[in-house]
Amino acid sequence: DIIQIALAQEFIYLSTDATLPLDDSEFKKASSPTQSLQLAPDSRRVWVNKQEITPPLSALQFKLLSLLHEDAGRVFPRDELIARVWGETEAFGVTDQALDALVRRLRNRLAEAETGHEYIITVRGQGLRLNDSQGQGN
Repeated sequence: DIIQIALAQEFIYLSTDATLPLDDSEFKKASSPTQSLQLAPDSRRVWVNKQEITPPLSALQFKLLSLLHEDAGRVFPRDELIARVWGETEAFGVTDQALDALVRRLRNRLAEAETGHEYIITVRGQGLRLNDSQGQGN
């Protein structure tokens, strides 16, 4: 069965047991000894210091984090982030305030797992970058 909620969300219902917790094989695939932040794109799961973030990030939060994580340390201009997170067609009309709100919510979620570190850094006049505490984004 396919269940559509609004125009932006579509869910596929597989079975009643499809909501069982996934095993930790995704974490093992996503793990890296040099990073405290791991992402498993297939299952959309995120770990900070080997601790899974629950409940899972929203779709936009995960998309933003995975984009920053793909090229940790690179400064992404705000316009590029808006276009790539919301998509070219949906990005029309998305304001800087919407991006700021998304970043704030994502920062708060990451801070729940590790309070002493700020993963998403604002580079004044340039954009945003990922700062993985042990990874290449330092």
